[in-house]
Amino acid sequence: MSEPLVRVVRRKAKAGCEEAYEALIRAMFADASSFPGYLAAQLIPPENAGDEYQIVQRFATEADLERWNASPQRALWHERLRAVAEGDPEYRLLTGLDAWFAPTAIPASRPPAKWRMTFVSWMGIFPTVSLLLWLVSPLLASWPFLLRTAVFTALVALAMSYLVMPRLSRWMSWWLLKK
Repeated sequence: MSEPLVRVVRRKAKAGCEEAYEALIRAMFADASSFPGYLAAQLIPPENAGDEYQIVQRFATEADLERWNASPQRALWHERLRAVAEGDPEYRLLTGLDAWFAPTAIPASRPPAKWRMTFVSWMGIFPTVSLLLWLVSPLLASWPFLLRTAVFTALVALAMSYLVMPRLSRWMSWWLLKK
């Protein structure tokens, strides 16, 4: 079974075409959002005018990425983008832990404020820990402290990495990236 992956695309907009480039990218995201296995996408503008834009796309599986790559929809969007973009796009694939810790691998021009990231993390941690304390702690009560703590924290880490944070960061991206 294939694991979720992230594709980072880098490309420059032609001078004076930045607004048109961004509008086409966002329209492509809207069209792609109904495509099977296309989970999410984000446009990261350049820090300085004339630098590269970054597009971060998330796919459920490698097969979904391949299906999107071969689709007529993608070909149509790339043809439209040629008029407002310089050269061909550069691609980079991230999988596994690389994908979740992408901000360290992808130099974003404006990372979210630490206080916002902390608050969104707490929004995921609080209900996750509360639920696990209620459901799992009674079952582990007779276990030795360190073993009980190890199992409990492993469950929290798994729930946060695979269930809570992927959804929460996507749902809250509008606020995390707010200026």
